[in-house]
Amino acid sequence: MSKIELQATEDLKNAILTAIRKGMDNGALPQAEIPDFTVEVPTDHTHGDRAANAAMVSAKAFHMAPRKIAEVIAANLDLGGTYFERSEIAGPGFMNFFLSRRFYSDIVKEILEQGQEYGRSEWGKKEKVMVEYVSANPTGPMHMGNARGGALGDCLASVLDAAGFDVTREFYVNDAGNQILKFGHSLAARYLQIFKGEDAVEFPEDGYHGEDIRESAEEFAKLYGDQYVNTDAEELEKALVDFALPKNIEKMKADLKKYRIVYDNWFLESTLHNDGELDETIGILKERGMTYEKDGALWYRATANGAEKDEVLIRQNETPTYFAADIAYHRNKFEKRGFSRVIDVWGADHHGHVARMKGAMDAIGLDGSKLDVVLIQLVRLVRGGEVVRMSKRTGKAIQLGDLLEEVPVDAARFYFNLREATSQMDFDLDLAVQQDSQNPVYYVQYAHARICSILKNLATEGIRPRACTDEELSLLTAQEETDLIRHLAACTEEIIASARDYDPARMMRYVIALATLFHKFYTNCRVKGEEDSLAAARLNLCLATATVLKNVLSMFKITAPESM
Repeated sequence: MSKIELQATEDLKNAILTAIRKGMDNGALPQAEIPDFTVEVPTDHTHGDRAANAAMVSAKAFHMAPRKIAEVIAANLDLGGTYFERSEIAGPGFMNFFLSRRFYSDIVKEILEQGQEYGRSEWGKKEKVMVEYVSANPTGPMHMGNARGGALGDCLASVLDAAGFDVTREFYVNDAGNQILKFGHSLAARYLQIFKGEDAVEFPEDGYHGEDIRESAEEFAKLYGDQYVNTDAEELEKALVDFALPKNIEKMKADLKKYRIVYDNWFLESTLHNDGELDETIGILKERGMTYEKDGALWYRATANGAEKDEVLIRQNETPTYFAADIAYHRNKFEKRGFSRVIDVWGADHHGHVARMKGAMDAIGLDGSKLDVVLIQLVRLVRGGEVVRMSKRTGKAIQLGDLLEEVPVDAARFYFNLREATSQMDFDLDLAVQQDSQNPVYYVQYAHARICSILKNLATEGIRPRACTDEELSLLTAQEETDLIRHLAACTEEIIASARDYDPARMMRYVIALATLFHKFYTNCRVKGEEDSLAAARLNLCLATATVLKNVLSMFKITAPESM
């Protein structure tokens, strides 16, 4: 909660406790231990701005009907000095409370005083958290799943940061293991086909058939000619991988930077192999009796930790599996680098891997419950009501880079956070570039631009924002004004809830609702032409709204334009 909201809740709770104690002192209530009760913000504000269940939960302790307890509390309640002006009893004993004008005035002042810091909190207590997302296979281009995962993961990291966590963003580069061997085989086949012909060189059945493999081989051939044609396979494949892989990774970095994603770390899987951490991790599993040998391979007893089947760690050819490296990688996160919580953003097809990895953390003596996985469902691109699979520019499957050439980055980041990760979504390419209120990102950005326009137009007439007195801000009594301020006040709590639930989409819903409330205010509450004190107060409210709009959009790395 914001400081004002937190203060309001604490003061109200203390006032209720004081009223109960007074009731016990004057004999209206029997002496008893006061049970814990909650003060919460109701969904429907027509019945009050806060609701307390103190009377309901005290029935057993006082051996009285909740309604009677509520009446005693009300009779002894002193709301002086709090942000509340009155209370009501509803139904069998629910207690509703109504905010005073001072609350609304102080919220506007708090936003203007805190500026770009408004909404941030220390709720996370600087807990050291890693968010790992995208981590696409570097052997090929990034696809639509990576586009959605990138926006969700990056915005989740931002929400956690705003909620007071110490956040690290990481990309895990799978530059070792079976997929790199396959990458090398595929590149070598395409390279040799250039000089010997496609009929003379068989392409691996399980190779990577994408056009990007052919293009990389052709680039290599232009640079080195046929000098590698007669070298042994291992030397050729190493040369090709050493040439192509860094280029692929740099292309990933460039596309992601264009997407406004910049990582704190790009962690190479190869370091786990080269510095002995993988062998060390397998050694721990052996020592703890979690491995056995079968058919020339080393197996992990996954079933001992609730999995349906055991997993291979080292294949018959003595190469480690991806799963083995993944265990070592997560051990590195927790044990070597000291993250107290690790959040992985994975595609929904990794669902079966979640329990296995959590169990593996338990198996090596760590706490698997500290590993959280956000699973992302599929996204479909739609244009004109039809599913789109191919890029108009290239005629091939749409990649992240293709999407960002067609859709503004603001729209992409906004749209991919409109739905919870667990829900499938359609991305409407037409709507994403539409410049009207049907487009959610345009609608929200226009609210900010509209406020900036108000300020500019008034400035031409010599009218500029100024600090208002409490009395002036208390003039903000219209329903549109109080609804808007109440929503502004909820910003900090919404960020905390988004961080707690790993749900950045919540902030998109919040900011769309904020834009709606401002547009209603703009339609019904004039600034220009009103009496000076009211005009100044409304101008302060416009500034406060612009501040919160910009803070939320900036948190998601979406621009807040001053004109549209």
